[in-house]
Amino acid sequence: MRWGIAVFAALWAVVFAVAWSFGVFSPSPYARVTSIERTPTFRNAALLAEAERMPVARAYLSRSFEYQHNPSVCGPTSAADVLHSLGRSDSQTDVMTRAGVASVFGYVIPGLTLDQEASVLRKTTGDPVTLLRDLDPATFRKLLAHANDPKLRFVVDFHRGPMFGRGHGHFSPILAYLADRDLVLVGDVNHDYGIYLVGANRLFAAMDTIDDVTGKKRGLLLVTLR
Repeated sequence: MRWGIAVFAALWAVVFAVAWSFGVFSPSPYARVTSIERTPTFRNAALLAEAERMPVARAYLSRSFEYQHNPSVCGPTSAADVLHSLGRSDSQTDVMTRAGVASVFGYVIPGLTLDQEASVLRKTTGDPVTLLRDLDPATFRKLLAHANDPKLRFVVDFHRGPMFGRGHGHFSPILAYLADRDLVLVGDVNHDYGIYLVGANRLFAAMDTIDDVTGKKRGLLLVTLR
């Protein structure tokens, strides 16, 4: 009985720690932001179809796209989806094991930083990973111009607030870029959000935020396939 109570208490302590680390108990400074869900392009069927025809998007979506098991594992799940796009079957759990990501009851507290996610991608893909931080909008768009290159994969670290008016820091792969419309196809590893289109300016604003854990800007990770 005592053992059961101890386990129950430990589990609730983990849940509380995860909730605290993701700011569940703090008012959002982005509460007045108009969500991109209200934009006509967010899930426009014709534009989604166009973006999903891009070669990198096809590599992701022609295989199983994996969603995170809990809010703390967006980093490992993004890495798993990168691997799936390369024809590999590693799950988010496999990624955590191979990369040595510590967890408690399956929760990564307080989640991965940009530098840690870069390390996870290097260990699991075996390919060079470039960490891109402190970007300006022009450089960001120049990088996005390569998002449809089959030899590259991008994972973006962003705060949901500037895009949705709620949420916290998050990782997800970039699946495509429609340059003529300046729209980015994000493969959000949170099933509640799924796959959507966002203007490059809004994604940049979400990426150009400070990670409270490191005190550094979020950014992009570029995987260059060998």
